[in-house]
Amino acid sequence: MGGALVAGSWLMGCSLLESSPNQAYAPADEQYQTSRNLARLAAQPPSHHGDTVRFVLVGDSQRFYDETEDFVASVNQQPRIDFVAIAGDISDFGLGREMHWIHRRLQKLHVPYLTVIGNHDELGNGRAAYQKHFGPLNYSFVYQGTRFICLDTNGREYGFNGRVPDLEWLGQQLADTTGIARTVVISHVPPNDADFDPKLVQPYTQLLRRHPQVALHLGAHIHRFTAGQPFHDGLTYLTAYPLKKRRYHVLTLWGQRYFRLETISYAKVR
Repeated sequence: MGGALVAGSWLMGCSLLESSPNQAYAPADEQYQTSRNLARLAAQPPSHHGDTVRFVLVGDSQRFYDETEDFVASVNQQPRIDFVAIAGDISDFGLGREMHWIHRRLQKLHVPYLTVIGNHDELGNGRAAYQKHFGPLNYSFVYQGTRFICLDTNGREYGFNGRVPDLEWLGQQLADTTGIARTVVISHVPPNDADFDPKLVQPYTQLLRRHPQVALHLGAHIHRFTAGQPFHDGLTYLTAYPLKKRRYHVLTLWGQRYFRLETISYAKVR
């Protein structure tokens, strides 16, 4: 009887250990955070009247765990925020445990958070881990008259195979304009970066140009803030600070193409 009890205890302990750092396992209550947070967003009352949307944009959480905790504390002090967008590189090495550790901090936000996949999230078995923890690599949602299109643009991680980003899927999302005042595209790698598939830069930017309701293209990856119109077509491309810089943006959108950008700096709490 004593041996059976010892064996049973040992098996219980082993069930809590990771068999491999590259496994895609996520606890049941942490799986598919994208759909969970979209449900939260749909259920919460809007922070503004009309078509105004106010949200936080930041990039590259990676291994910046202390900075993420302080980021959450800062965002929770901001008034009338609808949601937080993390523009990729949730992890550094594509490990499920890294995604778990970041989620455990981001879940303390008072508002929903949404992500796109970054190139670091696709290392090793990271793509499967991301899908288990968060959900689809490409998805869109509508909030307060704005269609947000979130997609995988990490072309280098696919060997520049001409299929990432998925232009057919993107075109379908852009074509659906029923009840849409404006569209915002969020990805990790911007199209003027060397990690974007060079064969797709022109068709990608032309596709966006053909849809005048696209108001902004948001990204990260380069670890600094930029804002401009690199393709001289009237569309503003913006990249966010990484969490390491202890800065993030608050974007307020209204009308068809109006937006206000605020930069928030936050200090170390402890």
